[in-house]
Amino acid sequence: MRLRQHPDLLVDVGLVAAALADAWAHVSIEDQPAATCALVGALALMLRRRLPLTTFLLTLPTALVTDAVVAPMAALYTLSFLSRHRFLLAGCALIYAVSDFMPWPWSSMDAAELGQTNNLFHLSYTLAVAAAPVFLGQLVQARRELSLRLADISEAREHERLLTAQSVLAKERAQLAREMHDVVSHQVSLIAVQAGVLQVGSQDAETRQAAATIRRLSVQTLDELRHMVNVLRASGSSPTELTPQPSLADLRRLVDASGIEAKLETDLPDELPPTVQRAVYRTVQEALTNVRKHAPGATATVRINHRGDAVYTTITNTAPTRQAFALPSAHHGLVGLAQRAELLGGTVTSGPTAQGGYELCLELPVGRNR
Repeated sequence: MRLRQHPDLLVDVGLVAAALADAWAHVSIEDQPAATCALVGALALMLRRRLPLTTFLLTLPTALVTDAVVAPMAALYTLSFLSRHRFLLAGCALIYAVSDFMPWPWSSMDAAELGQTNNLFHLSYTLAVAAAPVFLGQLVQARRELSLRLADISEAREHERLLTAQSVLAKERAQLAREMHDVVSHQVSLIAVQAGVLQVGSQDAETRQAAATIRRLSVQTLDELRHMVNVLRASGSSPTELTPQPSLADLRRLVDASGIEAKLETDLPDELPPTVQRAVYRTVQEALTNVRKHAPGATATVRINHRGDAVYTTITNTAPTRQAFALPSAHHGLVGLAQRAELLGGTVTSGPTAQGGYELCLELPVGRNR
């Protein structure tokens, strides 16, 4: 089990086993010096990753005094895979070829026989065999380095793509911030000024109250726009909340400033997750805005209660008493509420009532959002 968790160790054990099998097939047990050299060379393969040159030198006697080739070939391949010194590799390959070609003991060597054709062919074959693991190790080394460089290039390109995307996003955010500041903020400021003039100059109390509400909402909208513009201009800095995030403590002020006759009924614990509180607040805000836009003269009731492990929010309005003015709308409000609820594991349902009004219901779990 431990060998499976360490594949390099498993490969080394396999090489040692192959070298021992090669030695058993080519070395006689009675020849103690040769058997010892073969055994030392096979066991030395366990050091090939940490001490490749030492391992090769320990396996060299195996090629000199025996016909076993697995241990020295494996050691030479490992040395060429881990080393960048071409002259060292060429020298080691030449030494191995000579050691494998020369007879043992050297005293039995006949200088006249070395010049024979068959021995020259044998020497050429030995040199080719010695060069094979060197070329293979260098090829694998080059392939590994190429893979690493390709990975670095891919990472650099991905980083460059990310920087480009961030630069484009920063330009878009800056342009959007300018548009919001130059157009939206200017127009909302004019609304606030005109509402202030109407509040001061009107003699009708109801008109002054409506103008005060318009001015208060305009000022609040300007504050939120300033926060949004600051966030858009702070591209690349640390994340910032778009606006000060509301909680259930702000519901009463939201209902009172809605500009419609609305009643708030709540029965909630003191400690609810902030995400749940924001979702409930945004749902009530969107519902009251829709009542004001699409059901003029209607009254609304906001009921929020806690049952089991869920919070239930219901906003119901009566039928409108006046015809609604046509206002620009992208119809994304309810879609956004449904997406927000889905992210929190809840649901949003809405539809007309039998009395001609409209009802919006939000159900959110509490436990999973803590």
